[in-house]
Amino acid sequence: MKIKRLQSSLQRTDAFRKLEDYEDLSMKFLASLSKYKPTRIVSPNAHNYVFFQYGSNYGHRITRPLNTDLLLELPDMFEKKVRQFHDVLEILRRATGNRTEAIRRKGFDLSLIDSVIYTIQQTIGSIGDSLPNPNQSRKRVGQLFEGLIRLIIEAVGVNCEGRTIRIPIPGYSGRSMTYELDMVLSRGNAIVASETRFIAPEEIVGSIKTTSKDRLDKIFLDKFLMSKLLERNVKVVAIFLHDVQRARRGTNLFGINSTFKTNHFLGYSIALNPLDGVYYVDPRPAMVENPDLAKRIGGFSRFLTQDIWKI
Repeated sequence: MKIKRLQSSLQRTDAFRKLEDYEDLSMKFLASLSKYKPTRIVSPNAHNYVFFQYGSNYGHRITRPLNTDLLLELPDMFEKKVRQFHDVLEILRRATGNRTEAIRRKGFDLSLIDSVIYTIQQTIGSIGDSLPNPNQSRKRVGQLFEGLIRLIIEAVGVNCEGRTIRIPIPGYSGRSMTYELDMVLSRGNAIVASETRFIAPEEIVGSIKTTSKDRLDKIFLDKFLMSKLLERNVKVVAIFLHDVQRARRGTNLFGINSTFKTNHFLGYSIALNPLDGVYYVDPRPAMVENPDLAKRIGGFSRFLTQDIWKI
C-alpha cells in the first residue's frame, strides 16, 4: 500500500476502535517498507536507532528515530509476534497469582509486549511523519498512543476510561479545579463516566504520553494537588513511549538525544511526591543503569504483567 493511502487511514477519526485496527495499519506500513525500500539511515551516535527517508513525492521527509532493538521491521515477524501478543493478553486476563510465571510457562518472552507496542506506535508515528503538517501529525499520533494503551489495558480485564473531574476548592463555595484525566483504572464493576464523579480510593489515575518532555512537571503537580484537595493519597502512574528525539551533531541531522530530565524527575520525586509508577515502552539506558532511576522507573511490560495487579 502506498504511503498516501496510509496517511488517509491514519487521519480517519472513526477508525482505531480495536487493537486489530492498529495492527492492520502497522502491517501495511511494514509491507510498504519492504516493497518500496525508502532510504535507511543509521544514527551515527546510537547505532541501534535508524531513520527512513521518504521520496520526492513526500518532500524527502524523514521519520522519527526508530529503535531496532524493539522494532519488528519484517512483516512476517511482526505478524507472528502479534499472534503471541494476543495469547499473552489472554493469559493476563484469565490468570491469577503470578502472571509473569504463567506467561513464561507458555514459552513467551515478556519482551514481545514492548516490541509489539513499540512497533505499532512507531509505525503509526512514521506514517504521521510523512504528512506535511508536523503539528497536526504530532497531535494525532499522541491521541492514538493513548487509545492503544487503553485498549491493551481493557484487553487484560481492567476497566479503563478517560474522565473529567471537577474537585471543589475548600473554603471557596462554587469554585473548583477541573482535571481531564487520560485514564482511570478500576477493577470490578464497570465504570460509568461522569464529569462530576471524583476518584474512588481503589482507582488509579494514569497519564499516557509519547514522551515526558514538557509534561513531567504537570504529572507530579497533578498528583500533589488532587491528593491535597481530596485529602487522601491519589494513586497516579505515568506511561511513556520513549524519551528520544533527533539531534543535530555538527552537520549531521541524525544524532540521538535523550529528552528525559533526570534531576527534575528525582527532585519532584523527593521534594513533592513520588508517583506510584513510571513506565516506558522504550526506556533510556540510564533508567536501567542508574539505581536511583531504576527503583522508580520500569518497562511497560512490568506494569502490564505485575504492577497493575498490585497497585
